[in-house]
Amino acid sequence: MIEPKSDMEKDIILALQQVFDPEVPVNIYELGLIYGLDVDKANNVTVTMTLTAPNCPAADQLVEDVKRAVEDVPKVADVDVKIVFEPEWNMKMMSEAALLELGML
Repeated sequence: MIEPKSDMEKDIILALQQVFDPEVPVNIYELGLIYGLDVDKANNVTVTMTLTAPNCPAADQLVEDVKRAVEDVPKVADVDVKIVFEPEWNMKMMSEAALLELGML
């Protein structure tokens, strides 16, 4: 999980917690899909994330949902979403809340 360094990062994380993977009833933040969050001095935001699978059929929609959610955060100037596959996502990246929601704890 990302430790927010500012109020804006806290607000961005709250926004990301409203974005759900279409195949799993858990938000992408709690799933551990968000690897990085960078806000520059001009309030441009870069979100580095992964997918549960490289061939995810909902990848394009998920990226758009992330971009739209972060753009809605006050004072955000621009949003860039980067998809990476290193490290490869696995179930150990999920938060306790996600594991509880999925009945895995």
